[in-house]
Amino acid sequence: MSLRSYNSALAGGRGLIPGALLASGMHHHGDGHALHQPVLVLNASYEPINVCAARRAIVLVLKGVAMTEEENGHFLHAARLALRVPSVIRLLEYRRIPHQSRALSRKNILLRDRNTCQYCSTALPSGELTLDHVIPRSRGGLSTWENLVACCHHCNRRKGNQLPHEANMKPTREPRSFNLHTSRHIMRLMGHSDDKWRKYLFY
Repeated sequence: MSLRSYNSALAGGRGLIPGALLASGMHHHGDGHALHQPVLVLNASYEPINVCAARRAIVLVLKGVAMTEEENGHFLHAARLALRVPSVIRLLEYRRIPHQSRALSRKNILLRDRNTCQYCSTALPSGELTLDHVIPRSRGGLSTWENLVACCHHCNRRKGNQLPHEANMKPTREPRSFNLHTSRHIMRLMGHSDDKWRKYLFY
């Protein structure tokens, strides 16, 4: 499978799920957040390579890009279809993983920082977080891994246009680039809450 086809399926999602699943009549049993639950993505070799939301995992399965290896116990229902929501999926074709850092993006910054404000250490849903330039752009700061951190709106307003020492607000952890090693470490931490991940992460 080409890198482009995998990325387009994983990043897009819209327009790929059959209309029945996207219809307003769609519902699922159990936790209302079932479609947002994390799903472990394995390479064809069973090597863990990513984490995505259950909705995107379903897209990959329905597109024939991946198959379900483990289920999370939830069901997705439409008029003529009942689908088990995956917990672990595996790509059907091997994807070559580059050794460089992940792409710099809001999603990856929040994943690196574990959806936790780096100033007050409060864990929040992604929609309640923003990104802060440790050194403000107006003061010469760049949009880089080493200068961007997850931040709650309260701390973002409090810090404003100040340097960390001026605001007496230093990030709890030094921001660094997000490489494959970091990704696997986070996968292992997340795996503690889902026993079905263990045999793929803890070896």
